[in-house]
Amino acid sequence: MPEWFSIEWFTLSKYQEMDWEYPIFLYAIALIPLVFILKWLLFLRFRQKLEVAFPEKRNFSDPLALLRHVPKLFFALSLALILVALARPQKTDEVVEQWSEGIDIVLALDISESMAAIMDFKPNRLEAAKEVAMDFVSERKNDKIGIVLFAGDAYSLSPLTTDTDMLLQYIADIDPSLIPKGGTAIGNAIAVATNRLSEDNSASKVLILLTDGENTAGTIDPITAAKLAVSKNIKIYTIIIARPGRVPYRNRHGGVSYINETIDEQSMKEVAKIGNGYFFRATDSDALEQVFERIDTLEKSEIQESHYKNIQDFYQIYLIWAMISFLIWLLLKNTFMMSAIED
Repeated sequence: MPEWFSIEWFTLSKYQEMDWEYPIFLYAIALIPLVFILKWLLFLRFRQKLEVAFPEKRNFSDPLALLRHVPKLFFALSLALILVALARPQKTDEVVEQWSEGIDIVLALDISESMAAIMDFKPNRLEAAKEVAMDFVSERKNDKIGIVLFAGDAYSLSPLTTDTDMLLQYIADIDPSLIPKGGTAIGNAIAVATNRLSEDNSASKVLILLTDGENTAGTIDPITAAKLAVSKNIKIYTIIIARPGRVPYRNRHGGVSYINETIDEQSMKEVAKIGNGYFFRATDSDALEQVFERIDTLEKSEIQESHYKNIQDFYQIYLIWAMISFLIWLLLKNTFMMSAIED
């Protein structure tokens, strides 16, 4: 059975599920009865009358005379179906293809003893940094992110990956015991991150370096490492996480004392300048969160979309039915139905 030969095309549910390119033609269907009424009124006004005398018992209307309206109904139906076809019923399926040119990002996180022991952040600097880093990673769904840890030495904790769950688990498990060697090897951390970022061919590469101190260990100084990174088209953001002045410090025995914290920002500012990035100083958890939000706005992945529309027209089906109705009207117009006596 052909597709058009179904009563379903005339159901309300079918009309509702279709899109109409020119719905104004549907409203024009309501004018069809008005046209026939106007024609009937003009016919009554100008028709010629012939008076014929019938016996009283023959003075009634013949029900067969109603058949003269049948051809008119088919003609009206053909007009209505033509208007439905002109409204252009169709079904539209829109396909959206989305892809992004992600950014390669390495988080280089200082896990030296001071990060875990100094409590100017709650509960300490390291835990505050981990919490904000996890929020940052969760929002960068389109980027490949790697993690480098450093204290007296530096090593890569995670390669560049889009596996957010794995990265979050790695960050949650970070502990100072992962690098027992004391000190802060900032230059080594930049060098390890540079090696990791150089493995990929991404057009955008970013290093986010987070530390609370100055370079006190390692085999390469931060300035030299930064120059090497920028030669590989790597942008560097540096973040000092520390509050200057008198801060609480938990010693190895669990006791809390206070120390005077001094911060050397100059080298980190110079690293950021060489790396075409920005330097930030966070003095509490809220400020640290704002720093990562700022970096998030500065380093946006380029997302591209392509929209495709698959349009299937159904006006042909209603034209077929209109032609059938019109042919039926042509067949009936010259039959006895059109010649039925009108009282």
